[in-house]
Amino acid sequence: MLFRSDRTVAEVMSSPVLSVRPQTPLQEAVKLMSDHKVSGLAVIGDAGELVGELTETDLMVRESGFDAGPYVMLLDAVIYLRNPLQWDRQVHQVLGSSVADVMAKTSHSCPATTPLPAAARQLHDRSTQRLFVLDEARAPVGGLTRGDVVRALAADRKSTRLNSSHT
Repeated sequence: MLFRSDRTVAEVMSSPVLSVRPQTPLQEAVKLMSDHKVSGLAVIGDAGELVGELTETDLMVRESGFDAGPYVMLLDAVIYLRNPLQWDRQVHQVLGSSVADVMAKTSHSCPATTPLPAAARQLHDRSTQRLFVLDEARAPVGGLTRGDVVRALAADRKSTRLNSSHT
């Protein structure tokens, strides 16, 4: 095991969490991300609960424009080969002006008591950059990034080497 087995997410997470509301103007959210040099924001509801996230990826879809995907022509008809149910979300992302129009409605999260190895697995298995750390009311209290995990791993390794050299 790479980490001390007793470490939890609460010991390593960054806090406080930068957040926006669904009705926040998109330009305001982009400025917040840029000013704080973060790649994602928690989106919180009226009760402070996590309702989604806004990431650089969501913004890239908006800036790159709508892509209808591959199609074939048959008897003067255009037949799109991509699921048209996915178009609605992409059109909203391209045309949206608020966080709600662009954000992902699902987000990756864990409780503060999650063991660090389990959180690292979750980051890896879900191919995500961050986990929002939630309290019992599902309000974000911190964030855990891949960078936080790497720094914790380095600190654990350094601590292990120091302890073994003193014995």
